[in-house]
Amino acid sequence: MTARRSYGEGGLYWNEKRQRWIATVTLGYDGRGKRIVKTGSGRTKTEAKRKLREQLRDHEDGLSLGRDNYTVRQAVEDWLTYGLGRQGSATVKKYRIFCGKHLIPLLGARKLRDLTTREVDAWLVELSKSLSTATLQRVHGCLNRSVRRAMARDLVKRNVVELADVPAGRAGRKSKSLTPEQVDGVLMLTVTDRLHTYIVLSLLTGARTEELRALEWQHVHLEWVGDVPPRVEVWRSVREGGDTKTEKSRRTLALPERCIEALRKHRALQAAERLAAGERWQETGLVFTTAVGTKMDAANVRRDFRRALRLVPGWTRKSGHPASYGTRSSQCCPMLVCR
Repeated sequence: MTARRSYGEGGLYWNEKRQRWIATVTLGYDGRGKRIVKTGSGRTKTEAKRKLREQLRDHEDGLSLGRDNYTVRQAVEDWLTYGLGRQGSATVKKYRIFCGKHLIPLLGARKLRDLTTREVDAWLVELSKSLSTATLQRVHGCLNRSVRRAMARDLVKRNVVELADVPAGRAGRKSKSLTPEQVDGVLMLTVTDRLHTYIVLSLLTGARTEELRALEWQHVHLEWVGDVPPRVEVWRSVREGGDTKTEKSRRTLALPERCIEALRKHRALQAAERLAAGERWQETGLVFTTAVGTKMDAANVRRDFRRALRLVPGWTRKSGHPASYGTRSSQCCPMLVCR
């Protein structure tokens, strides 16, 4: 005959519906007078009692862990929904794509408590066959921050993702930056294109494309004022909130003569476009706009730049990359001023 369990040891019984042994113990009462009950279940009595001991150990350590069935998918979706409040919409969209494509389909169904470092390592190694090292680091960061958030809410004991090393990813493509000869060709042969001034300013000042799209005429000074030379004040960008990439990126750049001449011609061109647009024109105060005065987006710039490059004899998509004209490398153009 099985010996009766002592007082305080809890109960152990067979649950016919769940087909499992259930071990329970009462630890006292909460502030509302409700009993605090810890349970452990298993296919055998030993397993049920072992899980109950784990629950009691966690309780003594100050951990009040949540549901046993909390999955990686739930942790990631919780982070995407509530953990990115300070991020811009573009950043949130990027993280959702990373998680939806590389994380949730492969690890989403795994119970978060049962996730091991070995499984994370295997997941990263598999992704390294198709992703670059930078993308691997971002995807790993998404999972790491999701588990860290779950830890802060007592849904898991430790973060096994932090213990995993990010392997080297797939090698990236060879750089396709413009050569000095190509830069000279672009500067000389795109004079008649409406994006000419944008290209000249990008190449000769080193201003980022996201900064030039937000540049306003009030921040462009084309005349000498005492000892202060003509300059452009790069204080804003099209980023969320309008701030530049870093604090040091908020700067004032002296303008070479070629940029001054291009900006004067561009101002006259914009005035002609304003007259041609008539009532369709939308005044924004921006230096670089569409044909009706609205702000340009990245797609506008890429399209217009490809069109401008077709004016350069011998230009092909293989000879250079249409999005690399704004590179800040000193090897791109001998006249390029990096700041």
